[in-house]
Amino acid sequence: MVARKDIDGSASVPAFYGKELRWKREDAGLTLQQAIAGSFYGVSYLSEIERGHRRMPLDLAAHIDRVLRTDGFFARRCEDVRKARTNLVAPYFQDAFDMETRARDIQEWSPMLLPGPLQLEPYIREMIHTFNPKDGEAEVARKVASRRTRTWVFEEPEGPASWVVLDESILRNPVVSDQVMAEQLEHIAAVAHRRHYVPQILPWNAGAHPFMMGSTLLMTFGDEPPVMYTEGMYSGQLIDDPGIVEQYQQAYNRLRAAALPPKTSLKMIEDAAEDFANGNHARRLERRQLAHEQLQHRPGGALRRGR
Repeated sequence: MVARKDIDGSASVPAFYGKELRWKREDAGLTLQQAIAGSFYGVSYLSEIERGHRRMPLDLAAHIDRVLRTDGFFARRCEDVRKARTNLVAPYFQDAFDMETRARDIQEWSPMLLPGPLQLEPYIREMIHTFNPKDGEAEVARKVASRRTRTWVFEEPEGPASWVVLDESILRNPVVSDQVMAEQLEHIAAVAHRRHYVPQILPWNAGAHPFMMGSTLLMTFGDEPPVMYTEGMYSGQLIDDPGIVEQYQQAYNRLRAAALPPKTSLKMIEDAAEDFANGNHARRLERRQLAHEQLQHRPGGALRRGR
């Protein structure tokens, strides 16, 4: 039997709320099924609330208060949790963030950076310092914590079926130190081995392909129309027009066809992680730089042609 994962109540207000909900339910001797009985919601829905991954609707909170005899505690606090969740992510990502918890399948294209839910703290900090250099330590810590609340998307068995296509440049031209990159890629490979998250690498010589600009997230649901979310540096857009979403889905299918097979891609990720850890990547860069400098100073080289 798989050990149940503990909830870190310090991670966020939703996590604290969910942990308290689980404690009260178990203290009352009730299973998830027993606690949800008589409501319009399912067991998985309540489980995700307990883990801090989904908002508590007011009608469900009132139901839980009656069942657990908690004197209106969860109904009074569910609005506080809603506001806290709003502050977890950038405003333009909020709708997609909420939908993510309901998604059955997630398909992602990442041309420059590793997907957020797979990022470890050192990588996240580097990105925050790059894009928001004025952020103080308290704000950086808050953003790190909020980013790490999304790890369940890829890391937990209950998460949606996920397919991620990464550009090979992410492996070859890292935006962080070699040691940080080694840890990141080892983590990505380990997560891929543990569950049904599937990575694919789009090789550098793939030529023209769909999604040549911007990261993209496609989400499908059990009882809702699919949506597409695309994001730039400081903005994002959620698209739910069925015709446009279908166009993006077809383009993503062509992107996957252009990418390397999953097993080959995973081996590339593991090999790259080993290269970064052993210093091979740094040595290759040194040799490349040396060769470039030698070319520049040869007769007829770039320096002479530039006269």
